Amino acid sequence: VVLETTASGVSALPFSTFVLLMQPIHLAIGVVEGLVTAGVVLFVYKAQPELLQRSAARRPLRGLRLKPVLIGLGAAALVAGAGLSWFASSNPDGLEWSIAKVTGAEQGLEVVDAAHAAAESSGGASGVEAGTSLSGVVGGALVVGIVGLIGFGLHRRAAGRHARADA
Repeated sequence: VVLETTASGVSALPFSTFVLLMQPIHLAIGVVEGLVTAGVVLFVYKAQPELLQRSAARRPLRGLRLKPVLIGLGAAALVAGAGLSWFASSNPDGLEWSIAKVTGAEQGLEVVDAAHAAAESSGGASGVEAGTSLSGVVGGALVVGIVGLIGFGLHRRAAGRHARADA
């Protein structure tokens, strides 16, 4: 992020200062991502240990019951996308703020801040939270779909290569 932002000229901060300011949050993000990855691997290991063994040995997964694993991972993704997004900060992060300052889009940030302030003062929820949940679910579904299509394409490509090699 720091290299991209510095190269684009969006940040007025010197490179070294920007790195020092961004490093702690990205370190924390990396730790959380590592814990989530470990949790997913542990879940798959407990639900279907042979899945990891065959995958490591590059053996086909035919005959394995993948449905329970996929349902569990799908449910976790749905909870994360729809449920955890309610705890997301409504404030723009530093990168969004700096882009708004450079592009002059500060009014857009003020409108979002005003909507959040009105929702909090009335005690009700605004459409912003529902939109965040929906975008989390839709974004997750798009990622799963794209990864599935790429996997399907790579599988077909590998199968075609094996068929030509056997011929």
